[in-house]
Amino acid sequence: MRPHRNLLVILLFGSFLPLVQADNTSREDGYDRINNVEYGKVGEHRLLLDLYLPHDVEQAPLVIWIHGGAWRRGSKARMPLLFLVKQGYAIASVDYRLSPTAKFPAQIHDIKAAVRFMKATAAHWKVSADRIGVAGESAGGHLAALLGVTNGHQKLEGDIGVFPKESSDVHAIVDLFGPTNFMTILHQSTPHGLSVRVPALELLLGARPEKIQGLAKLASPVEHVNKKDPPLLMIHGDQDPQVPINQSHELHAKYKHLQLPVLFHVIHGGFHGGDNFYQDEPQQLITTFFNTHIRQN
Repeated sequence: MRPHRNLLVILLFGSFLPLVQADNTSREDGYDRINNVEYGKVGEHRLLLDLYLPHDVEQAPLVIWIHGGAWRRGSKARMPLLFLVKQGYAIASVDYRLSPTAKFPAQIHDIKAAVRFMKATAAHWKVSADRIGVAGESAGGHLAALLGVTNGHQKLEGDIGVFPKESSDVHAIVDLFGPTNFMTILHQSTPHGLSVRVPALELLLGARPEKIQGLAKLASPVEHVNKKDPPLLMIHGDQDPQVPINQSHELHAKYKHLQLPVLFHVIHGGFHGGDNFYQDEPQQLITTFFNTHIRQN
């Protein structure tokens, strides 16, 4: 690995020169990793992403990765999709404002800003902006699904970043054990699940979902599904103690009702995350799904 510090890239867009900044880049086995690329700013809070760019690939298909952590912790440093990078995909692993810092919809505003940034700067990174995928796990799975089913939703678009006219649309969704309906999740939860989910949702929304139903529904992917939504792959463990598998069943049923392309893979005996979600079979499912829906042949 050869690190290069204080990377500063200047890009020309139209009549102005925005600065695209990153802390450092390193050359890894088969890809370059560019750390802490600034895609937006809220006050003094820098919004950052890490890029994984495969070597010797022009117009690499792009997947946005969204980390989990109950919306209140976690970071872009966790990025379990290197198997896609090794097959020629570029990955943008995105940090977003966490719930102790900002309430919903700040999180989805940030993610949509990251998509707009990547589309606007795609030529520089040599990635394809034509068709973009998104994937996430747990809270990140929720945000991935919400991003995908709210293409063009102005209330959730936000105004972060310097590319407000870019589209934040994505074209394929991978949701790994993410919540999909904040109005039903607490009723479906075990006592252990409630001990995790109630404080997480109160911190994210500002109150329990039943006390703030308008915002809870706005944050629920199942409330937004329509006939124009992109293909969806869901992977969930049937023993998940934190996000009940019924959450994925609900979104799956919405897609099936509208005859939208959807795949739902159950990890039998699977809990809330773990290595079994990234072993050979799930890896192949994810790879085939993105090859089908975003890879340009």
